[in-house]
Amino acid sequence: MIRVLLADDHAIVRAGLREILADTGDIAVTGEAANGQEVLARVFTQDFDVAVLDMSMPGRNGIELIKLVKAEKPKLRILVLSMHSEEQYAVRALKAGASGYLTKESAADQLVAAIRRIAAGGAYVTPETAERLALGVAPRAVAEAHTLLSDREFQVFRMIASGASVGQIARELSLSVKTISTHKTRILEKMELANQAELIRYALEHHLLDEPPGSSK
Repeated sequence: MIRVLLADDHAIVRAGLREILADTGDIAVTGEAANGQEVLARVFTQDFDVAVLDMSMPGRNGIELIKLVKAEKPKLRILVLSMHSEEQYAVRALKAGASGYLTKESAADQLVAAIRRIAAGGAYVTPETAERLALGVAPRAVAEAHTLLSDREFQVFRMIASGASVGQIARELSLSVKTISTHKTRILEKMELANQAELIRYALEHHLLDEPPGSSK
C-alpha cells in the first residue's frame, strides 16, 4: 500500500483527491495538511511514501517547503500538484527535490499514475519539462534569462511582475524594503532588463504569471 500525505489549503480539494485515490485499491491517504507548518509536523511524526504538495499554501510553501521536507525525510518522494503552470515552477521544484510535477488541470488518471511511478522510484514529468531540465545543463549563454535567478529572486520577480510594490513584497515575505530593492536590482541586472516595464513584458511573453480565472492559454 502506498501511503500518501495530501497537502492543500482547500478542504474541498483534499476531499476530491482523497475520493480519487480511495478507488485505486493500492493508494491510501494516511495524512493531510492545510499549510506548510502542518506538512512539516506530519512528516516529522509519521511515515509516508509520497507527499502530494500544493505550491501555494499559507506559511512555508513552494520551493522552500520542498527543501525542508527533503531535509527532514530525504527518502520521502514528493509530487507537486499546483495551480501554477509548468513554465513557472516545474523545473525549480524538481531541482529542489520533487520527483514529479502536475498542474491541477491534470486528469485523475494522471495523478494516480504519477503517484505510482514516483512511489516506485521513478519520476513523473511532461516531455516539455524534461527538455527544460536537459537544457539546464547547457551553457549559460543559451539559458532563458529567468532561469538564472535564485529561487528567492524568482519569487520576487513574479511578485513584481504581478504588480506588487517593493513595500508590499517586503511585508508579505517578512523582509526589509532594502532587501527587496536589492533583489530587484539584481534581477534586472541578471536578466539584462532596463526597467520594471521590460520585466513585466518578459513575464507575460514567457507565461510566468498565473492565468486569470476563465482565461485561455
